[in-house]
Amino acid sequence: MRILLVGGTGFLGSAIHARLSAEGHECLSVSRHPATERDRRHTSLDVARTTDPSQWKGVLTGVDAVINLAGALQGRDLHGVHVAGSAALYSACESAGVRRVILFSAIGSNVDAPSDFSRTKREGEAALMARDLDWVILRPSVVIGRAAYGGSALLRGLAALPVLPVMPDTAAIQPVHLDDVVETVLFFLQPGAPSRIALDLAGPRQIAFSDAVALFRAWLRWRPAYRLQLPSWAASVAYRAGDVAQMLGWPTPISTTAQAEMRRGATGDPEPWHRLTGRTPRDLDVALACEPASVQERWFARLYALKPLIFGVFGAFWIATGIISLSAGWNIGMSLLLEGGLQGNVAALVVTAGALADILIGLAILWRPLSRYGLWAALIISLTYAVIGTVLVPRLWADRWDQC
Repeated sequence: MRILLVGGTGFLGSAIHARLSAEGHECLSVSRHPATERDRRHTSLDVARTTDPSQWKGVLTGVDAVINLAGALQGRDLHGVHVAGSAALYSACESAGVRRVILFSAIGSNVDAPSDFSRTKREGEAALMARDLDWVILRPSVVIGRAAYGGSALLRGLAALPVLPVMPDTAAIQPVHLDDVVETVLFFLQPGAPSRIALDLAGPRQIAFSDAVALFRAWLRWRPAYRLQLPSWAASVAYRAGDVAQMLGWPTPISTTAQAEMRRGATGDPEPWHRLTGRTPRDLDVALACEPASVQERWFARLYALKPLIFGVFGAFWIATGIISLSAGWNIGMSLLLEGGLQGNVAALVVTAGALADILIGLAILWRPLSRYGLWAALIISLTYAVIGTVLVPRLWADRWDQC
């Protein structure tokens, strides 16, 4: 079969793509990521802005089935991704004669929609159900696999902390293994497979989120961590910090949307899934026992919280440096440049330019689209400062040597 995976470069999409390819299917993928020369079967396309069915015509040529995995946790594009762009895709499928469409939705969104995420997911389901297609809607709970992304990565990162922060007002989850999800997709791609059906993909056991973290900590072969029950205000600060990170372009599983979804939980009834497909979902304990943690998992878990800390500290450091240079450190900077032989106006201009450059570098580091350039600029300007300081005030090296 020739299968189109929309949002096919993520955690689920990559695993499904790999398995379908291994089974001999021809897989095409669509995502916002730019296509490379080596990956000629990938089309760069933003679902949120592809709201005209005619825009999908080219990518559907010769396609036998579509798997829609496109999704976003929060942001301005939720309606575009989950509803408008997806609805245009379904209309184009109907016109092109592509009968089989599998949509990945969110567990519980058909029962309760506490956030824009689940509300738009539910609307997206309705848009597909309204079409004359052989549709299948799959609603997975928290998906666990060898790879780590989103919620599964957060579980590992929290498992590495010496103290486990327990968020207040969170409901249970039913983790489901990635392999069970992938096998279910294969089942529904078989000729004559059932259609026009919606299923919850949930593991066999409901557990608290903190207990799931504890299972991962045991899997990583670390002793149990002390559990610290966070007060509501501290949890709210953490969730809102995640909102700020997302505004700066950093994908994070911690946000006010996640808070609303965690209050509802991620549970469902796996019995219809088992009865229809014959698939018995694996318990998280069993799944982890089948794949012992290696050094990669242990390192990933330890470094998970380090990345936001590094970028946050670096960005704040450069911004603070610029602000200090324009305020309390102004006289120090001026005295050094005057000592180096610069005139007053020129020295003031240099100090001001350097301070503004520091602030811009800090902002660039914090904003994900420019973070790489910000880090390079930080390195270059640091070397520039060292050269200028050496030329104008060489005694600074002697002072540094004396301090050592």
